[in-house]
Amino acid sequence: MATPYVTDESGKYIAATQRPDGTWRKPRRVKEGYVPQEEVPVYENKYVKFFKSKPDLPPGMNPEDAAAARQQQAPGGGGGGEKESETAGLSKAAKRNMKRKEKRKQQQSQGQQEESEEVEALGKDLEKVTVASAERNTAAEKAKKIKNLRKKLRQVEELQQKLDSGELQNPSKDQLDKLGRAQALRAEIKQLEAEL
Repeated sequence: MATPYVTDESGKYIAATQRPDGTWRKPRRVKEGYVPQEEVPVYENKYVKFFKSKPDLPPGMNPEDAAAARQQQAPGGGGGGEKESETAGLSKAAKRNMKRKEKRKQQQSQGQQEESEEVEALGKDLEKVTVASAERNTAAEKAKKIKNLRKKLRQVEELQQKLDSGELQNPSKDQLDKLGRAQALRAEIKQLEAEL
């Protein structure tokens, strides 16, 4: 977009313009040779200019032959042709980097497979350990239960001795129930000891 200049007897200046909010900008005087920022051409160094001026085709090659060659390569038809077309415009270093990336991907996929196999093996080992520890826990629980049952049986026997010696004249209902459970406690202790 070119800046609108106005020239009169006082010189060259940019005309007054209206802002989006409706207010007006003052006209600005312009010196001779001034180029507005948006009209200044973008700087290009020698390297960029050289490659812009360089032809796309090798010297002496007919553009029609190049177009025909591109059309033959485009349909390609095979899996290997696609890879070649991907790497055709790349430098040696870029091709090397692509090969390295592919190797890394393959190594990572192999590593992931090995890790998944290790995880499965560890899972199986863990199941064995948990089963063994569960068996230990049940054995420990049974031993604890036997200990508690023996304690209750001792209390019942002490109660029976007090009753036999005449120390306890009138046993309560709870005490009588406790005395009645003595045989059941002995049977349960025998059963648990047989399971161990």
